[in-house]
Amino acid sequence: MNGLPVAQAYRLADRPEEQRWLVTGLWSEQAVGIVGGEPKCCKSFLALDLAVAVASGTLCLRRFPVARPGRVLLYAAEDALHVVRRRLEGICAAAGCKLQDLDVHVITAATVRIDQTADRERLEHTIAELKPRLLILDPFVRLHRIDENTSGEVAPLLAYLRTLQRQHQLAVLVVHHARKSAGRMRAGQALRGSSEFHAWGDSNLYLRRSGGELNLTVEHRAAPSPPTIGLALAQRGDALALEIASSIAVPTPAPTSIDERITAAISEADHPLPIGELRSLCRVRNGTLYERLTALTDAGQIVRGPAGYRLAIRP
Repeated sequence: MNGLPVAQAYRLADRPEEQRWLVTGLWSEQAVGIVGGEPKCCKSFLALDLAVAVASGTLCLRRFPVARPGRVLLYAAEDALHVVRRRLEGICAAAGCKLQDLDVHVITAATVRIDQTADRERLEHTIAELKPRLLILDPFVRLHRIDENTSGEVAPLLAYLRTLQRQHQLAVLVVHHARKSAGRMRAGQALRGSSEFHAWGDSNLYLRRSGGELNLTVEHRAAPSPPTIGLALAQRGDALALEIASSIAVPTPAPTSIDERITAAISEADHPLPIGELRSLCRVRNGTLYERLTALTDAGQIVRGPAGYRLAIRP
């Protein structure tokens, strides 16, 4: 039997790992978590807005940037497929992209039960084949037949989703209901069922109505949370999309990871940026800068030309 890994204390890292984001300020890279709220609080609209942003590289809620876009796998258990399409079209109209260019794959199975071995295997096979950056399951209550109030039944299902995240290096977003009339409770504690839901999430988003206002509360395990954000459901052509209420001042999140600093510097420049200028703007060592530029170029996020680096042209 092998022993546990150890390291001498002086060899431990002397600073925390750099915070990386899937959606800057809203969802950490490869995070598991909950989008929660009472019924009719636009939880599915928010989950779909995140899907459009990650798949297209556009700003989530027209404010929060995505550093590395990628494929999204979505299971919307409570909505008819034509409703899902109409909602995505409305969000695309708000985001300035087209549905046909969106790298979102929708699971069309009538049921998916993650407490059943056969459905787990089918889900894992689909994830392995499509390799999404984000998996959205909406809502949790349609994914099982367990007692959500019993920790011993909830914990294994959440652990299974955590295993998917680790094995396939993707983010997992689960839409979950809050208790009715839980307005005085802390947002995470208002989630319906076991306290395992609140403890499980790396990034959690909570929607609440107060009077006629819709508010978004953000929680992160490893990053500070922004102030409460006011949202509104706005008409977009024949469909609807969430947007930040005009009366609420929400600061644009500052880039945190090296990749985000690089892409932000390139996007804000009016000309291609050479290595020397990028190094000065991003304040990063040569070796690290070359490594990340190569990774971003290979991922199709930036392009190197004779005059320097620029963002890749997206559809």
